[in-house]
Amino acid sequence: MLRHAFVLACLVALPAYAADTPNTLSDAERSDGFKLLFDGKTFNGWHSFQQKGTGKDWSIADGAIRLDRDLKAPDADFADLVTDAEYENFHLKLEWKMTPCADAGVMFNVSEAPKYKYTWQTGPEMQIADLVCTKPDSYTLYERSGDLFDLISSDIENVHENGNWNQIEIIVDHGHVQFFQNGHKTVDTTMWTPEWKAMVSKTKFAKMPDFAKFQRGHISLQGGEDKGKPPIQIWFRSIRIKDLG
Repeated sequence: MLRHAFVLACLVALPAYAADTPNTLSDAERSDGFKLLFDGKTFNGWHSFQQKGTGKDWSIADGAIRLDRDLKAPDADFADLVTDAEYENFHLKLEWKMTPCADAGVMFNVSEAPKYKYTWQTGPEMQIADLVCTKPDSYTLYERSGDLFDLISSDIENVHENGNWNQIEIIVDHGHVQFFQNGHKTVDTTMWTPEWKAMVSKTKFAKMPDFAKFQRGHISLQGGEDKGKPPIQIWFRSIRIKDLG
């Protein structure tokens, strides 16, 4: 009888929003200042890069933002999603999953000035990808899931099998950048230092004069990659952000 009373008390004490409920904030997150960037139902707060609305390959299904990548579609249909708002110092959390061999990324400090055609011309990217068979990325250091694309590689591979949700976090605080994937820190670096500039100078981004130069910008969900076995699908949900001031 005492055991039953204890169980009942625990059930009553559960928070109004459990931490594992998609597209909601836990009590701890709410107290800590996190806000939802996706309501689970609409594209409010989002648009396709350099567009007023969203491309045709993007939809919302089962409480997630979904990309159905049509390999024959024009670029505008799968253009990367970007937030309406810009962010400078923040803590971003989200969940993603994808079909076999797919490949995408989450970018930040993206400029939407008219002269830029792509988000990656300005925004550093946390790579997300199916580990098993994405070619060549899954077999290339600096291009695996959890990496700072083409710049810093994670010390482990901890991506869940395709079709399962992965949890990632991006923290940007006055140039200090940290990535987490499924609870493990994959990247810890500081932008705009001499060491950072030297690292960038050895990559393809050296030919992009404005790459990682902006200290404030949009957050982007990549839709432009054409890797994977059709039908290529990528899902995003539980997108939360905290302004670090």
